[in-house]
Amino acid sequence: MSKLDELIERLCPDGVEYRKLDEITKQVNIGINPRKFFKLNPDDSSGFYVTVRELNGLQGVEKTEKTDLINEKAIKIIQTRANIEPGDILFSNTGTVGKLALVNEKVKNWGVNEGIYVIKPKTDVISSRFLYYYLDSNLAYSDYSKMFTGSTLKHITQKALLSITLPVPPLEVQCEIVRILDNFTLLSAELSAELSAELKARQKQYEYYSTKLFENCNGKIYAMADVAKFVYGYTDKAKDNGDTRFIRITDINEQGVLKNEDVKYIDMNDEAQKSLLIKGDVIMARTGATYGKTLYFDSDFQSVYASFLIKIVPDNTKLLNKYYWHFTKTPLYWNQANKLVTTGGQPQFNTPALKRIEIPIPSLEEQKRIINILDKLDKMCTDISEGLPAEIEARRKQYEYYRDKLLTFKELKKEV
Repeated sequence: MSKLDELIERLCPDGVEYRKLDEITKQVNIGINPRKFFKLNPDDSSGFYVTVRELNGLQGVEKTEKTDLINEKAIKIIQTRANIEPGDILFSNTGTVGKLALVNEKVKNWGVNEGIYVIKPKTDVISSRFLYYYLDSNLAYSDYSKMFTGSTLKHITQKALLSITLPVPPLEVQCEIVRILDNFTLLSAELSAELSAELKARQKQYEYYSTKLFENCNGKIYAMADVAKFVYGYTDKAKDNGDTRFIRITDINEQGVLKNEDVKYIDMNDEAQKSLLIKGDVIMARTGATYGKTLYFDSDFQSVYASFLIKIVPDNTKLLNKYYWHFTKTPLYWNQANKLVTTGGQPQFNTPALKRIEIPIPSLEEQKRIINILDKLDKMCTDISEGLPAEIEARRKQYEYYRDKLLTFKELKKEV
């Protein structure tokens, strides 16, 4: 028996009671969609409209320059319904289902959207931090993920979430487990922060030089509407098996590169054929928190892109695919995208907005020269930082392993 197993056995030798989430919460509230009740980013803004993007785990809610703004009236409307209080757990119910934040502050200048449940634990039964750790675990996810609705944009109903069961050890045991996990989280976060800072420095280096190249390329400024066409993707249910890879928004990492984890498939048909990708194509996320991120498709595997993506088809006599892709990794692109995106509920960055993106376009020869430089710089940064994401991932997996072990109990046998 491992030391971890011995610890769990010592804490609860007879097992623990398992109860439904509904039994250990006072209530679960929800935010509000602005369309019928208030406007985003009004002139008299005094607070923040929090979506899944702002949920930041144990750190609470992280507001950024991308966070939409609301006025005092809107905050009061949201709070009347959501009643967010310190100790509540915010739980994303749509898209990135299960992203969490623990409320650590009295809510004064922010409110949440309808994509977030506000879970209020019965603190005489379960600790807020213990419940947070459990809902953040693979144990909980494997339970509630079975009840997702929606083929592409996942959702979980309040009723389904409240039906999951979880261990409820005595409060003193919960406190001990929270203490252990807090310490482990702190150590893991410190190591990850150091590694992430190094990785970020390399990415900033690429961003600086790429921006300078575009600013000084002596190209004529074009709107994308004048140099490209735009084609929406194919709608289907992603499967674990099939003859064609199905590329979704979540398959694109922050550097615009295709991920190789959690690969999904479909079976090819005549309709899907219209959304078939060829090597060198460029596709962009048009909705959700990661709108605007762009993939340069560099694979030979038969692949189709999903309907929440747009394929950008440049006039190749004017604009090269990879030149455009490198451009989308710069502030020159993102400063425009963040102003053009339609907010409210899920952010939308569809064809009308994309057409308005402006890009400096020099000659094809100059574009090739810039691509060559940025490819080398990108590779150099990637080679230097190649091991960093793997190390960060290893730390994350180690943390998840210990967390899930600490939250796994045998069930207390009930007396007949």
